[in-house]
Amino acid sequence: MFTIEHEFDATVVTLVDEGGTHLQEDVTINAFEECVTVEQLDPRRDTVVRVTLSMAQLRDLAMALDLPEGVYRLQPEGRAPGGG
Repeated sequence: MFTIEHEFDATVVTLVDEGGTHLQEDVTINAFEECVTVEQLDPRRDTVVRVTLSMAQLRDLAMALDLPEGVYRLQPEGRAPGGG
């Protein structure tokens, strides 16, 4: 299950783990204009862990989900690979 909320400066998506056993804490994704943050409570330390991704990192992550194992560098649109 997930929720989507549109706030003043961000879109907030919350992912709720509804699997069987070994449920994980909710994951909250905050999409701002310049970055995306991913947050999850670490129950062992009772603190929220936050990872911040730039928009370029987010783009690379989205592309990586559909690619096989390997090392990649995305080329800007309109630019030939290896060209200047």
